[in-house]
Amino acid sequence: MHTRTLGQGLEVSAIGLGCMGMSQSYGPNPGDRADMIGVLRAAVDRGITFFDTAEVYGPYVNEELVGEALAPVRDRVVLATKFGWRIEDGTSAGLDSRPEQIRRVADASLRRLRTDTIDLFYQHRVDPDVPIEDVAGAVAELVQAGKVRHFGLSEAGAATIRRAHAVHPVTAVQSEYSLWTRDPEPEVLPTLAGLGIGFVPFSPLGKGFLTGTVDTATAFTEGDIRTTVPRFQQDNLAANQALVDHIAVVARARGATPGQVALAWLLAQHPWIVPIPGTRRVARLEENAGAAQVALSADDIADLDATAARIGVHGDRYNPMHLGLVGK
Repeated sequence: MHTRTLGQGLEVSAIGLGCMGMSQSYGPNPGDRADMIGVLRAAVDRGITFFDTAEVYGPYVNEELVGEALAPVRDRVVLATKFGWRIEDGTSAGLDSRPEQIRRVADASLRRLRTDTIDLFYQHRVDPDVPIEDVAGAVAELVQAGKVRHFGLSEAGAATIRRAHAVHPVTAVQSEYSLWTRDPEPEVLPTLAGLGIGFVPFSPLGKGFLTGTVDTATAFTEGDIRTTVPRFQQDNLAANQALVDHIAVVARARGATPGQVALAWLLAQHPWIVPIPGTRRVARLEENAGAAQVALSADDIADLDATAARIGVHGDRYNPMHLGLVGK
């Protein structure tokens, strides 16, 4: 596995692992906790060093899972987690990025992750009630105390990124980005390029759609987040299928899978982009890791871009409530 460097010199594997789906959002797990620990350790064996979790995943249980699985190899991995929610009775109950809350979350996450230092600490969503300067200042204090190494933001807008970076250097911004989610391109990516900040795309496979394994016949189980996403409604899925069909054509020509082509497209955008596809299966883990070896030509990339632009995207990537939390 190749490595890449996010801002402020944070070196990670070119493809990371998003761990959320091991605990929530995609219906019942296919196995038990021991199975998920096995997948996490298999990722390390295959050269993946960058693992993404958050206190709100579960809540709490995902951090505990990641902490247990990776404790024996802690010196070989980079752990990213997130703060920014008020959690009550086992569920998120609104945003909370007050400095005292950030400090509480950091201490609790350190315990759950079984580590002395959080490598990358993201604000999960921008809190309109707390100035971003106060957030950056609180994380800066945690860095000074040795509890955090790097500061990140998730789904933040360009102006917020600049304001935060002026107080304490931002290492990475995490947002949804893929061949069918291009929102960061007009403002966020140029801002990151200018400031030397890395970018971590989540849902780089379009919540599974870009792998070619989801279509109008797919029946999502109870608790699967895709049942709430407009883009996965039947009519929209049918209209979006043309993009996946074309990705499959490129994949066959390259001896790759559609998912690998989608990830390789992301890697080709900038050398400071590190996607974090999620999975609960070792076979899919190996497939995703293999995308780092898929070399797309300039013609391939231009063809994929032109096709995506021509087809467009049908349906929003979030429901209205979640859309209201991004780009602030």
